[in-house]
Amino acid sequence: MDAFKLPLPPMWAEPIWLGVQILLILLAGYIAQRFVAKCLTRLGERYPFPPQLLMPLRGGLRWLIMGSALIFVLERLGVSATVLWTALSGFVAVAAVAFFAMWSVLSNLLCAILIFTVGPFRLGDVVELVDTTDKPGVKGRVVAINLLYTTLIEAEELGTGSAMVQVPNSLFFQRSVRRWRGTDVFPSSGFEK
Repeated sequence: MDAFKLPLPPMWAEPIWLGVQILLILLAGYIAQRFVAKCLTRLGERYPFPPQLLMPLRGGLRWLIMGSALIFVLERLGVSATVLWTALSGFVAVAAVAFFAMWSVLSNLLCAILIFTVGPFRLGDVVELVDTTDKPGVKGRVVAINLLYTTLIEAEELGTGSAMVQVPNSLFFQRSVRRWRGTDVFPSSGFEK
């Protein structure tokens, strides 16, 4: 610091030097991520790598380099890397447990979005979830499609009356499904619209 011999008060020299170091770290991170992106682009032009591979690789390396630069900046500001690592690993552990606990709900939400967009069946259709070819599963007319489940009304069997069944949306993508459009005559016995 004495080599610069700047005409600054000593109380200003330290924060200015720290700011210069932080800017240099961020600049080095930016240059490094641009260099890596350019190298990956050239690699993709030279060899027949699919863009589906290069795009996430480029993004992942960008986040890794800039995240490392941010950790260096925080270390220059006096934050311990051990404390950061402990906080990050604790956050990741809690997020993993929460994601695992919410997996079935998230799966049903995603399947509901797929049912709405792809349209494997509609309201009024008769659907049957097939467990195996010789063992029929749940069969009924679709009366409601919810974000978590689809409600089917089963046919009257042996005078027992019809029953409503709520089937989780994810089951429609895990099992084979037979479907008859609402206007088809074949499965209509016992179903009222």
